[in-house]
Amino acid sequence: MTFTVAALYRFAPFDDPAALRQPLIDLCAALGVKGTLLLAREGVNGTMAGSEAGIAAVLDHIRALPGCAELDVKYSTAADMPFQRLKVRLKKEIVTLKVAGLDPARDAAPYVDPADWNTLVDDPDTVLIDTRNGFEVGYGSFDGAVDPATKSFGEFPDWWRANAARFTGKRVAMFCTGGIRCEKSTAFLRHEGVENVVHLKGGILAYLEQVPAAESRWHGSCFVFDERVSVGHGLVEVGEKE
Repeated sequence: MTFTVAALYRFAPFDDPAALRQPLIDLCAALGVKGTLLLAREGVNGTMAGSEAGIAAVLDHIRALPGCAELDVKYSTAADMPFQRLKVRLKKEIVTLKVAGLDPARDAAPYVDPADWNTLVDDPDTVLIDTRNGFEVGYGSFDGAVDPATKSFGEFPDWWRANAARFTGKRVAMFCTGGIRCEKSTAFLRHEGVENVVHLKGGILAYLEQVPAAESRWHGSCFVFDERVSVGHGLVEVGEKE
């Protein structure tokens, strides 16, 4: 059996995320879907795996939640079930930045489609910033991208404030694994007064899925948060870095 893997997120207003938890647990358990889903007042985030039909049913359930009709989902496959269990957790944030007052659903910067991303990579007036942590960057990144060398996403605001002057007059193009950290980090930059900022739509995973390897500006593989470890172009499982 080949398993369908779905990485998903959506910034949406959940008045009572705790009330959403048990129905998700019950549905996933009934369908044999495993993985981790995070619920917070700001929305939903996670990765899950199961049969194609099982994943489709859970996604239909999530899309019916308030503000989730346009749920961002990236699909891949795995020869073996990449998760050992199901976890549905309540969090203060679906991705932790620890900056009060951000509303990524309203304030995130404009997207750049994967097909147009190479133009930014090649533009000397654009600075690429990798918003992932140093461990993830060690697996791979885009040519010329700035690595903040953070240990966690929550360190990014302090890094930016200490380094912002380096990027004056540049367009800032940000990227992350699946897009969620970029939604929040670009909202943060706009909160800090930066207007000329964009981010990669769908993140690295969308780029590796859509851009042919022969045209790619990516090197290495992309760390993912399950037992596949990392993926390459076409979202083919790579495993541990060499």
